[in-house]
Amino acid sequence: MEKMGWNYSDTVKDHFLKPHNVLSIEESEYQPDGVGFVGSPACGDMMKIFIKVKNDRIVDLKWQTFGCASAIGSTSVLSDMVTENGGMTLSEAYTITPEDIIKKLGGLPSNKIHCSVLGDKALREAINDYYKKSGRVDLIPHDKESRVVCHCLNVTEHDIKMEVLEGVKDFDELQKRTKAGTGCGKCVSEIKQIMTEMVEKYYKDTIYKG
Repeated sequence: MEKMGWNYSDTVKDHFLKPHNVLSIEESEYQPDGVGFVGSPACGDMMKIFIKVKNDRIVDLKWQTFGCASAIGSTSVLSDMVTENGGMTLSEAYTITPEDIIKKLGGLPSNKIHCSVLGDKALREAINDYYKKSGRVDLIPHDKESRVVCHCLNVTEHDIKMEVLEGVKDFDELQKRTKAGTGCGKCVSEIKQIMTEMVEKYYKDTIYKG
């Protein structure tokens, strides 16, 4: 078990030691309307989220994870955020960001920021899965508004920011993962600037509180 040091907020500790809404029965018995699964290349954590939907509102959410205290705490608090007060609509839940989760937790160690990405990504995958199963693929949101930075490889500003949130802080590593800047190279300086701003924002301090 991961040691719970001073750098975790009381909220993270509470959700880690007594996580909410963990799936304790077989998936087939729970019968979810949508399932989302993601893994983090930064630490090997894995997350699976199951949702039940009624009238386009998430009325229940369960989850399972193979992860650290931050991943468990993040997903536990996310499950409360989504299901409280009768549940969020699908469109509301789709817009939850890692920053929203971190604020609810009262902050996370900067080297654990990537853990907060797992839950919201798995949730979006579960919503997408629900739309596919219900024959409404056209309702799956697409990030059409995100500005394309690398036109040669069609890499957007959103893509770059998500890579940094997942723990990528080195430009060479970003290129390996996205191929951004490997075409004509005109976008390299802008990509580096976006990365610098994101790293400064999320990883400057030991604890990031949003």
